[in-house]
Amino acid sequence: MLEDIAANLTRIRARIEAATAAAGRPPGAARLVAVSKTNPVEAVEAALAAGQRVFGENRVQEAAAKFPQLRAAHPDLRLHIIGPLQTNKARDAVRLADVIETLDRPKLALALMDAMQKEGRRPDLLIQVNTGAEPQKAGILPDETDAFITLCRTTHGLPVIGLMCIPPAEADPAPHFDLLARIAARHGLTTLSMGMSGDFETAIRHGATHVRVGSAIFGARG
Repeated sequence: MLEDIAANLTRIRARIEAATAAAGRPPGAARLVAVSKTNPVEAVEAALAAGQRVFGENRVQEAAAKFPQLRAAHPDLRLHIIGPLQTNKARDAVRLADVIETLDRPKLALALMDAMQKEGRRPDLLIQVNTGAEPQKAGILPDETDAFITLCRTTHGLPVIGLMCIPPAEADPAPHFDLLARIAARHGLTTLSMGMSGDFETAIRHGATHVRVGSAIFGARG
């Protein structure tokens, strides 16, 4: 229900603040990305009215249908693409997004580099790491990540600022968050997008700078 969104945001923000304080981190160290995928424009507008400005969408086509009009009314809105990205959607993603969280393969790195040159925009990029080496899941494998970070940043000159992961659904997420944080530290990357509705407090304890929360704000998706 639209009237619940503001109250849900208040609760999630309070939990983020409490988890940040409990981890001994400064206020604001972890930022909320409200995952609005599959939710209508009206739900995003309700969140905007409650002060939320950072949103995550899985599908470029859905983001394109919702966010240009919303950005016109709210210039400080920031959009993250958080779903698997096809190379043929790279240019649309570069045109729309402020952050693309799912760079995960050399072919996509080349497509994003070409799209940035054509669009004259350079959204921040996060590399998605498949920390559980799950064959059905997107993301670069952990033992390939160091070389891929170097390829993206040094060879292609891409604006990679951090890493993202989605731990296996039934696993303890803490070791996966630790692994991501260690890889990022090796490369001086300061942005860690990790943690969702069920585990974002654990992610904050392990250094998350962005947590992606959808159902706890907008309700369960159909």
